[in-house]
Amino acid sequence: MLEDVLRLVHVLGATVLFGTGIGIAFFMVMAVKTRDPRIIAHVAGIVVIADTVFTATAVVLQPLTGYGLARVIGWPLDNGWILLSLTLYVVIGLFWLPVVWIQIRLRDMARHAAAEATALPAGFDRLYRIWFAFGFPAFFAVVAIFWLMLTKPSIAPFGLD
Repeated sequence: MLEDVLRLVHVLGATVLFGTGIGIAFFMVMAVKTRDPRIIAHVAGIVVIADTVFTATAVVLQPLTGYGLARVIGWPLDNGWILLSLTLYVVIGLFWLPVVWIQIRLRDMARHAAAEATALPAGFDRLYRIWFAFGFPAFFAVVAIFWLMLTKPSIAPFGLD
């Protein structure tokens, strides 16, 4: 029973991370394409809330449920696929944390432009390009983790035997 609950919460957490990430990216890209500061400010505000409520919660739950699941099932935590998954999880975090800060800055810049009825400032596009670029390694790392979790390949822990 405990294994089933942990597995369910772990899969739901992974789904929330992946789905929220894709959804945030889609809506942010669509909003920025309008070049309308009011639309961008509104969407970016929702994106920041979604990242705070959904992504941050799942980010905390994933390692906890993963650890619990490994203990209940009896998987050694030094399994290569587990270590690689954890490494990729850290990589994702290294891209996600700046993205959260960038989203807040983009939201604030768009709010200011909307309030002043001006165009988006020049720094907006540079930050947006960084935000966009950071999504790709994080996305592919999440896909790789899904693959590792589903296939559990035999991988020597970082070349160690």
